[in-house]
Amino acid sequence: MISTRFCGRLLCVCSFSLAGCSADKASSSLTSNAAPSVPAPAGAGGGGGTGSGGAPMSAGTGGGLVIVAPPAAGTTGDAPERPAMTLTNVTATEVGGYQLGDEILDGAASETSTSVDANDGCGVLVGVARDFKTTEPGKHPDFESFSGQVVVKGLVGPELDANRKPVYASHCELMPDTTLCPTGQQTTSQVAFDQWYRNTPDVNHAYLLYFQLQPTGNVVSFQSENFVPLDNAGFNDTWPALDGKQHNYGFTTELHVKFKYSGGESFTFKGDDDVWAFINGHLAIDLGGLHEARADTIALDDRAAELGIEKGNVYPLELFQAERHSSGSHFRIDSTLSLVDCGSIPKPPK
Repeated sequence: MISTRFCGRLLCVCSFSLAGCSADKASSSLTSNAAPSVPAPAGAGGGGGTGSGGAPMSAGTGGGLVIVAPPAAGTTGDAPERPAMTLTNVTATEVGGYQLGDEILDGAASETSTSVDANDGCGVLVGVARDFKTTEPGKHPDFESFSGQVVVKGLVGPELDANRKPVYASHCELMPDTTLCPTGQQTTSQVAFDQWYRNTPDVNHAYLLYFQLQPTGNVVSFQSENFVPLDNAGFNDTWPALDGKQHNYGFTTELHVKFKYSGGESFTFKGDDDVWAFINGHLAIDLGGLHEARADTIALDDRAAELGIEKGNVYPLELFQAERHSSGSHFRIDSTLSLVDCGSIPKPPK
C-alpha cells in the first residue's frame, strides 16, 4: 500500500512493498489547483488487486501500481486492513518507476511518527522535484549555464543546516579556484543555490514525486537512464535529448527518509549532475558539479563513527540531486537499508 496523508505539520507517506509505516494527527497543509495525482483509493482510475500479510504489489487493469497494506502496527492479522491505494500513472523505468504528483502550493512538514517494529523497508518513496526556468527571460543562472566532466567535491558543506538543507560552500563561482574547480565555474552565488531545494515563487515549481522501488533479494532499487519527471510540468522549457525527443531539463530532486541501522547495510546513489547523500545530517556521498552519471557506494559499518550512528537506532537519510544541463539525465538508488519512514517534506520556517 501507499498511503499519503498529513501527520501534524508534515506529509507522511507509508508504503508497503517490504514493510509498513504508521502516522497520525492528519491535517491538510498542501493544496493544488489541479485534480489530485497523488495515489487514490483502489478502483478510482488505474487498478484492482487486493492482498494481505506480505503486502504484494500487483499491476492494476489500468496500468497502475496497487500496493496492499498489512494490518496496522500493533494489531493482529485479524484486524481491519488499511484500504489499498494505487499509483495510476507510473512511468516505467529500467528498474522501478516514478510518478509526478500534485504541485506543492503550501509546503509541507518537518517531523514524522513511525512504528519501527512494523517497518523494514519501503516500496514507494515520496520526495520533491522542483522545476527551474532554463531559457530567457527569467532563466535561473545555475541551470543550462556551465559544463564539466568530473566530480567537483566541496560545493556543499559537511552537514545539513537546521532546515535539513545543504549548506552552500562553493569555491567555483565566477573566479573559480583552479585547484578545487578543475572544470571552471559551477555555481553563481549562495542566493541562487539556496533556491535549488527551497520553494521560491516565480523561480521554481515544486511537485510531489513518487519513486516505485523494486526489490531483488535484500536490495531495493530504482534506476532511470532517462530521468525526466518534469516533462509537461512547471515551466516546461524543453531541450533536445539523446533519445531524439524534447525533454524538460533543469530541475532538482529532494528525498528525506529514515532507516533503522542494524549493521552490514550499504547504499549506492548514482546521478547527474550534482548528487549528495546525507546520513544523520552528515555528508556521506559527495558527487557535486556538472558531470556525466557518476555513482558512489557507502558501507555504513565502515563510516559509522564518522556519521555518528549506532546499531539499533533510527537515522535520517537525505538525498539531493540536480539536473542542470541537457541532454541526458540519470538517477539510480540501490539500498539494503531497512527504511522506517518513506518520505517527508521539510517545511521552511515562517
